[in-house]
Amino acid sequence: MSTVTVSAFIEAQHADLWRLLTDLPARADWLSAVDAVEVLGTGGFGPGTVWRETRVRPDGGTEPEEFEVIEAVAPGRLVLGSRGAGADYRITWTLRTVERRRRGCTEVTVEHEAVPTRAYGRVLALILGGLAARAVEGALRRDLADLALAAGTARSTEAA
Repeated sequence: MSTVTVSAFIEAQHADLWRLLTDLPARADWLSAVDAVEVLGTGGFGPGTVWRETRVRPDGGTEPEEFEVIEAVAPGRLVLGSRGAGADYRITWTLRTVERRRRGCTEVTVEHEAVPTRAYGRVLALILGGLAARAVEGALRRDLADLALAAGTARSTEAA
């Protein structure tokens, strides 16, 4: 299992960030790596909600990725699951209000866990683990920067 964790301070209220994260149809509007979002099923946002995002790869191609809400505790914790080729992924978003420079802002932490589910997934993790972790870290940092921009501020700073 490999885990990548990235944090940033975003000068926005955590409730506003929660709305952005959970408004599925709008994700393609603010996530630069997402071309389209298709919500699968009906009902409100919560555990069991499933959607498919068409993500843009670094080489310019696209790849669909399906997500399911595992846990949603508004407005501070969102856990998503995604099945991949040879690995299952768990992405945890944590939003925590903090005081910085006498202003309220939100520390946003994203943790991406990959659990190999097949033998070739374990072999790939062993061979390409460091490279994959750097790619995931870059994608998470980009998503955090996009979130900050969508929240009306480009001023986010890394926490860790």
